[in-house]
Amino acid sequence: MSRSRHGQPRQRGRRPRHMTSRLLAGAVLTVFVVFFVLPVLWLLLAATKTDQQLVHDSPLSFGSWHALSANWHALTAFQDNAILLWLRNSALYAAISLVITLCLAIPAGYALAMTEFRGRHTLLIATLVVMLMPNATLVVPLFLEINAVHLIGTMWSIILPYSFYPFGVYLTYIYFTTAVPKDLLAAARIDGCSEFGVFRHVALPLATPVIALVGFFSFVANWTNYFLPYVMLPESDQMPIQVGVGSLLSNVPSFNPTVGTLAIQRPQLALATLVAITPVLVVFLFAQRFLVSGMLAGATKE
Repeated sequence: MSRSRHGQPRQRGRRPRHMTSRLLAGAVLTVFVVFFVLPVLWLLLAATKTDQQLVHDSPLSFGSWHALSANWHALTAFQDNAILLWLRNSALYAAISLVITLCLAIPAGYALAMTEFRGRHTLLIATLVVMLMPNATLVVPLFLEINAVHLIGTMWSIILPYSFYPFGVYLTYIYFTTAVPKDLLAAARIDGCSEFGVFRHVALPLATPVIALVGFFSFVANWTNYFLPYVMLPESDQMPIQVGVGSLLSNVPSFNPTVGTLAIQRPQLALATLVAITPVLVVFLFAQRFLVSGMLAGATKE
């Protein structure tokens, strides 16, 4: 290695390695923009165009506010404000499922992490197995179970299956195992606190980050749920927004040439997609601080 005038060793390989790192980072960012940012930008701009503008104008050009307003009026006119009904259904299903999920997943994760009982290890393995299984594989057995109790076609056929959230149980288990010291809970028991009192007054106040994390993931899973409502709910006025957008797709002449008078144009379908994802984005923006703290909780252990 050669030395500089002041006797400092020269690191000739530093600049090439630095340039290589920058080029690699630029390539990764370019791929991210092409495959993730541009489609979202196109979707936002598509809702501002007419169907002819969507085909002939530049893909990333803005249409007009008048076209956006016309697309909204045409969308809400479809089946007498059906999209607003679908949004209400999704909000109802997701909210009730969220409450039941938090009431079940948080105590279950706490019990798995902080107590010893027979079958604990087996129950934890079963939770992991169910968590890793694709949702589509469970639709048929869930349909048979819901049909056995005569709940097909009711909102409970959607709410109950997704209220039992194994991923939320596992997140809570990891949080209490790594972020909450058992000595703190043992001290509360020594002071005469019952097991429920320890959970209610000590563990639960410390679990705010993981409660927010489980609540967010549960809400997203319920809001984006498509296959199960598609199978369980036969009536249009019971559909959540995701199934409703699927029915709109079948009424676009470009995708279904046999559609009749109830035709939906592609810009209106793009607008419906934006409406469907907006609640998730709003919830994420408001819960972002809690989500970050929840994901970082337990990263280090004293």
